[in-house]
Amino acid sequence: MQAVILVGGEGTRLRPLTSRQPKPVITLVDRPFLVYMLEWLRGHGVQDVILSCGFEPTRVREALGDGEQLGLKLRYVVEPEPRGTAGALKYADEQVGGLAERFLMLNGDVLTDVDVTAQIAQHEATGASGTLGLVPVDDPSAYGLVLCDGTRAVTGFLEKPAPSQLIGIDRYYISAGIYVLERSILDLIPSGENVSIERSIWPALVGEGLYGSHAESAYWMDIGTPERYLQGTFDILEGNVRTGVAELLGDSYSHVAEDVAAAGRIVPPAVVGAGSTIAAGAHVGALVVLGQNVTVGENARVERSVVLDGVTIGAGAEVVDCIVAPGAVIGDGAVLRGGAVIGDDVRVGAGNVLASGIRVFPDTDLPPGAIKF
Repeated sequence: MQAVILVGGEGTRLRPLTSRQPKPVITLVDRPFLVYMLEWLRGHGVQDVILSCGFEPTRVREALGDGEQLGLKLRYVVEPEPRGTAGALKYADEQVGGLAERFLMLNGDVLTDVDVTAQIAQHEATGASGTLGLVPVDDPSAYGLVLCDGTRAVTGFLEKPAPSQLIGIDRYYISAGIYVLERSILDLIPSGENVSIERSIWPALVGEGLYGSHAESAYWMDIGTPERYLQGTFDILEGNVRTGVAELLGDSYSHVAEDVAAAGRIVPPAVVGAGSTIAAGAHVGALVVLGQNVTVGENARVERSVVLDGVTIGAGAEVVDCIVAPGAVIGDGAVLRGGAVIGDDVRVGAGNVLASGIRVFPDTDLPPGAIKF
């Protein structure tokens, strides 16, 4: 099976995490984010993957290579300019010399364990031209809903519906960004133009072989904001989504590299990377990821947070519900909480208090006591 993954976005909502790294390869627990999707697809028989890239394609290629280590064939297509979701698919088809007669198309922002095998089987059984993977949501106000009849044929779409439009709808389904497509779909997409598959192609296919595949109990999350990045991390650590990290964590829900020097306490679920040091009196966990070569000072506390490679956390500092990017230095007694996101190589001086979702961009130097947020 062949798959095309769209990874052309700049990840602006995730900045400063994506200020220096493209979103597909930012670290999520212990591996580049896109690796979760590649491993998941491999488990459903996908062997050939085309990555449709835009922003920083070289870094994506450097991080993922040719796919051999993942048991896949990876190919890269770089859009000359943004062409929309359908335009990117058309361009990929032209650049690789023709996609397969049946293939998958996916949004690369998603962490999921949807049963794609079942979606493909339904696609074949119905003779569909396209089958949209659908997931249920409780609150439909921020999404576009997909409506289907009793045969699962798509009958229409509601974009961010008002309450009056929801009368008579018992269950709300949105697109999961997972599509099984026949090659005939490509004939509907003009070459060289910016075209949205969601706005232009799907509506044209209503009544013409477009179906929905409802994944009732699957995990699905768009990792598009720091809040969702943290929640996705927690869900991986707790096993709420099926990933390869579960093997690493085992029954203890923790993994501490063999060379970690831990004089303090580590509370699972937690991952502590190689070369890290946790000083006496320090508390790490629960729901914490420490990358490689992280130093946690005496009596510091890290909870419900991601602290990436090479970070130093000073004595008595507090990091709770936060993300700290590689190379940052958090001074003695500094407090990070409430969704703060600290960019690469930031220096937070002693006694600063950063909270309420504040974002500090790379290379910023905050003098001691400069901010009491």
